[in-house]
Amino acid sequence: MIEVEHLDFFYGKAQALHGVSLKVQAKQVTAFIGPSGCGKSTLLRCFNRMNDLIEGTRIGGGSIRIQGVDIYDPSVDVIALRRQVGMVFQKSNPFPKSIYQNISYGLELQGVRDKSRLDAVVEKSLRGAALWDEVKDRLHTSALGLSGGQQQRLCIARAIAVEPAVILMDEPCSALDPIATSKVEELIQVLKKDFTIVIVTHSMQQAGRCSDRTAFFYLGKLIEMDATQKIFTKPAHQQTEDYITGRFG
Repeated sequence: MIEVEHLDFFYGKAQALHGVSLKVQAKQVTAFIGPSGCGKSTLLRCFNRMNDLIEGTRIGGGSIRIQGVDIYDPSVDVIALRRQVGMVFQKSNPFPKSIYQNISYGLELQGVRDKSRLDAVVEKSLRGAALWDEVKDRLHTSALGLSGGQQQRLCIARAIAVEPAVILMDEPCSALDPIATSKVEELIQVLKKDFTIVIVTHSMQQAGRCSDRTAFFYLGKLIEMDATQKIFTKPAHQQTEDYITGRFG
């Protein structure tokens, strides 16, 4: 689904990624782990070109292909790319609108006006995010009245409403309590049947529970990437083992 080859990335003169090459498999959960400042969130934001919004950022070399398309090619429509590559952020960020409008907004921007179609997508997306039964009687009340965990699942519902190929999650549970975290993690397992998911997490346990493959980053370099079970039980590099066992972090 995603192929990264020899990617260098810069914030101004500071190099954040050094020659990163990896592949993300379709309909699997891939976790990026590593200490703060290691480049994992930077790489995640490259996949939907969110880094373009930060002044002075640039790719110094290499490429990223999603479904075979070089996403940094000048001919790529960035808005269309972001429809294909949805994102769920660390802090839930529902729009200050109703629960219904949070889901329907993306479709309305695409010109969908058919009420029955919008109703169907809103219900399907909320069911997909395991939220429908909790909010079906208050769809037209403010999304800001939901709990933190519900808001995060609403943001996931909003992301899947436009049927992206890839969902990026940047520490989606870091602001949630353990019960809300477990609901989001269960949801990730359901969603991977239909979507390719890339998750950045500081939690070793979460990477172990949620992901099929794990990539370990350190100081802007990809140290290793393999099946999650192998990374956690028999990593190829001492550096990976040291991080996973808590010798540094």
